[in-house]
Amino acid sequence: MSTVTRSDAETGGGVTGSSTRSDRDVKGGATPSLTIRRLNAAAPGFSAALDALVSYDSAQDESVDRTVAAIIADVRARGDAALLEYTARFDGLQIDDAAALELDPSETHRALARLDPVQRSALEAAAERIRSYHEHQRATSWGIEDADGNRLGQRVTALDRVGLYVPGGKASYPSSLLMNALPAKVAGVGEIVMVVPTPGGVRNDMVLAAAAIAQVDRLFTIGGAQAVAALAYGTATVPRVDKIVGPGNAYVAAAKRRVFGAVGIDMIAGPSEIVVVCDGSVSPDWVAMDLFSQAEHDEAAQAILVTTDAAYAERVVRAIEQAIVEMPRRAIIAASLTARGALITALSREQACDIVNRIAPEHLELAVADPDAWLPHIRHAGAIFMGPYSSESLGDYCAGPNHVLPTAGTARFSSPLGVYDFQKRTSMIEISHAGAQTLGAIAAVLAQGEGLPAHARSAELRLGRHQE
Repeated sequence: MSTVTRSDAETGGGVTGSSTRSDRDVKGGATPSLTIRRLNAAAPGFSAALDALVSYDSAQDESVDRTVAAIIADVRARGDAALLEYTARFDGLQIDDAAALELDPSETHRALARLDPVQRSALEAAAERIRSYHEHQRATSWGIEDADGNRLGQRVTALDRVGLYVPGGKASYPSSLLMNALPAKVAGVGEIVMVVPTPGGVRNDMVLAAAAIAQVDRLFTIGGAQAVAALAYGTATVPRVDKIVGPGNAYVAAAKRRVFGAVGIDMIAGPSEIVVVCDGSVSPDWVAMDLFSQAEHDEAAQAILVTTDAAYAERVVRAIEQAIVEMPRRAIIAASLTARGALITALSREQACDIVNRIAPEHLELAVADPDAWLPHIRHAGAIFMGPYSSESLGDYCAGPNHVLPTAGTARFSSPLGVYDFQKRTSMIEISHAGAQTLGAIAAVLAQGEGLPAHARSAELRLGRHQE
């Protein structure tokens, strides 16, 4: 059993120690070195250390961007021919007719029918909860009438067509498909066009089954930047959409950046994040696994514990030590916790919440005895999980709220994906004769002040006159 080692010299910048696990073999597999930085909110330099901890360089890789720019330009110029070439090059599929890139909807229903009953039941239960939650988000049109009889309001309508990118190959995320498609359906989107790469022609039954459950309208077996370009600009086979949503790799993210403006996009997501706030009342074993649940995504993911109980932090360290040896993805977890993880000790509830607000995490767990007492102090988080039983993993799959969340501190000004992302609002204005007299005089003065005489004259022509 390896031990926790601490360096008393590591006190600069608010760092008060670190936890290190030495390499050793476990069940024939090597357990990698794991070092977790310690931060104390009372230490000098803590603020700078926290900023350094949560900063993430999301600058676009220039080589990726150049490649993506060339692919998008090629798809815009050659359409289906370019899609066929990229599908052959990147997915190993030789297809002569672009029409063969589209799957018949019956294939998704066949995948649903042959799915393992337990998996099917889980997908359907998750879908029902996600759909039910998002039903509450649907906005409706409204109108008012003022004293002059002017009628003003807002008309809410759904987008006509949305493109949904679903990763394929090694990664398959039916849960993300449900989280993106179902809010669009609840919003009333006319058509959902899904793209998913199928390297080597391999199709994931759970993904296809989820597409059937979510009632995706059209499905194309294309991926990468070329799929994003096809959705954004259209080809003879793939229809142009109004908005593109869904996760993807660096090339997909770069493509979404480039086509934004021609179409809407959901967001550019960074690595997954979790902050777990503890008062010492929740099992350290639970907390350790909650930290692992995000750290196992990839080496750049971030998992942070904030606690007002320094002794409890030590118990979590021991739980981490014991649990990591059993984790199939322990190398990724160790790399994530070493590079971007931390155990932060705060002096008070208020200080702990201030730290959370500075981080503005994607996921926040209030693993405390009375989460309602902490909640009023929290302003910035993508999703807040309240109490000991609310593990973040439930939110990923089946709690109901959307798991597409703002990352990298953007929870300060951004929201989870929702029905509102698939609806647009149009202002409605109907001015009465009486209203034109009052408003026309005001508008004319302001227009003259801005040096726009035609604006002023347009308003003045209606003063004192009825439509002839």
